[in-house]
Amino acid sequence: MIEDDEDRADAMFHALADRTRRDIMRRVLAGEHSVSALAANYDMSFAAVQKHVAVLERAGLLTKRRHGREQLATGDVHAVRSVATMLTDLEQIWRGRIGRIDDLIAHTADREVHTNDTEVVRHQED
Repeated sequence: MIEDDEDRADAMFHALADRTRRDIMRRVLAGEHSVSALAANYDMSFAAVQKHVAVLERAGLLTKRRHGREQLATGDVHAVRSVATMLTDLEQIWRGRIGRIDDLIAHTADREVHTNDTEVVRHQED
């Protein structure tokens, strides 16, 4: 398990950067699947799917348990929520910056209107 929050975030986003792993996550969040059942859904070797599952497991996005000869994988909803929280935090920072830019533009526009009004008055006085 990855301890440091930044390392964990890196591992989660790395794991989710791959299309196959995102699809595996959709499947294991919907319900428990054996790794062999997951492998049947993809045009790749069983070993390749095992590696994808291992990346997701190391990132903490899914857990595996042994049931007889099978490895059963289940998605970790709490881990997915933590990814969503990280993205929401980044979105709030971004929205704050956009808000400050909007305020700056509005302030600049107000000053330009005021300046233009002054020029009109001066022009009329001439």
